Amino acid sequence: MATITTIYQGQLRTQASHNQSGSRIITDAPTDNHGKGEAFSPTDLFAASLGSCLLTIAGIAAQTHGFSIEGARIETQKIMTDSPRRIGEIILDIHLPANRYTAREKRIIEASASGCPVAHSLHPNIKRTIRFHY
Repeated sequence: MATITTIYQGQLRTQASHNQSGSRIITDAPTDNHGKGEAFSPTDLFAASLGSCLLTIAGIAAQTHGFSIEGARIETQKIMTDSPRRIGEIILDIHLPANRYTAREKRIIEASASGCPVAHSLHPNIKRTIRFHY
């Protein structure tokens, strides 16, 4: 059974449905690639999935070690290249609540970022810039 079902709705828009939960995501082609840019583009979701994965894995690590990263956020920037058109770099600025973490907890958070399955799945030609802000 498929995990996700995606339907092309026309005009460069898709709807992806998560079969277990019924959650839906709409994508549009970006304005710089013939689209309306009215929703996430597929490459936006690709970059966002990296950020979500990093926070999830950091959350698991924090929970395992008895602290929380609740309120943490990631600001993601994706940089496209041409010939071929692809994501060349993903920049992640990870903002954690200020003055809340010990040096040990910061090491745990930062080490967990390299353990994310999405990060392990990225092509090595995609540059990743990860900056932590406490």
